[in-house]
Amino acid sequence: MEIEKGRLRFFARTIGETDPIYTDEAAAKAAGYRSLPAPPTFIFAAELEAGTVLDALRAMGVNLGRILHGEQQFTYLAPVCAGDTITVASQISDIYDKKNGALEFIVKDSTVTNQHGMPVATMRSVIVVRN
Repeated sequence: MEIEKGRLRFFARTIGETDPIYTDEAAAKAAGYRSLPAPPTFIFAAELEAGTVLDALRAMGVNLGRILHGEQQFTYLAPVCAGDTITVASQISDIYDKKNGALEFIVKDSTVTNQHGMPVATMRSVIVVRN
């Protein structure tokens, strides 16, 4: 996904971000960024928008009407800014159940790299399936 300024500004306004580094390029550059930085949760929203997570769950036979977002963790390694192109590579790292199978937990780990192949973030999601 190519990271565009307009999209970053829209996302920042949508989540109520008021720090001008997310909407004003001069403020971002004054703060040491090369362009507008992506707000912290932007890469997760971008991954969701791609639809690959839901496609993978469907392929696993998961009823999407029975899922809950259980947990999300981020580790940021480098800034993601307007003009970057990011790639998200994900894998299911664990599946376990609780309450005698009434709840199933799917753990997904993702690595985000930029156009130079440099890792910029890692993410871990836990999806809960109500059986």
